[in-house]
Order: sequence, then C-alpha cells, then structure tokens
Amino acid sequence: MNLNQVTLPTIDLLQSIEFYEQLGLKLIVKSAPKYARFEMPTGDSTLSLHLVDELPKGFIPIIYFELESLDQKVDSLRAQGMEFDLLPTDQSWLWREARLKDPSDNLIV
Repeated sequence: MNLNQVTLPTIDLLQSIEFYEQLGLKLIVKSAPKYARFEMPTGDSTLSLHLVDELPKGFIPIIYFELESLDQKVDSLRAQGMEFDLLPTDQSWLWREARLKDPSDNLIV
C-alpha cells in the first residue's frame, strides 16, 4: 500500500498555493478556484488543497514533512518572510522539529 495523497481544507486557495510552492512543493494541478494538487520534491505522495467555505471546527490536520537539512530550510523560509511557531528543536522522541501554520491554520511540522 502506498500513500497517494493527503487533502487539506483551505479558505484561500491562491494564498495556500503560494505557501506550498514556497515550501518547495511542485504544483501539478491548478483547478481554481476550488482545487490544487502538488508533488513532493521526493517520493510518490502528493498533497492537495480543497477550497471550503468554512474550516472544520475542532480538527486541525498536522502534516509532517521530513528533510535532511531542516535548519537550512527554516533559515531560508524565514529569510523569505515565513513565520514559525517553533524553530528547529530537538524533541524527547529523538526528532528535530520546526512548526508553522499554512494560511488556513493547518499545522506543518
């Protein structure tokens, strides 16, 4: 079994497209104003965005991306104006994590 895609809700598709492209994902489907889909820089999984009128209450998706050079990527994104809720930090579960939210408050780790 292979993870095909994860779909996130968004209230601003165009702003979210810009955000995920800035993270380094490649836009492969732009079906504005309702839908967009991205390829990961590596691997086969994709991420899609679906426009909603209202974000779900009580549920916040958490998307984990993994990369070799976390600190360098965070420095690069901060230099481009992205704000992080947590800068790269070693966690007790032996992962190094940084956290930020996309334009629709989906949590990106």
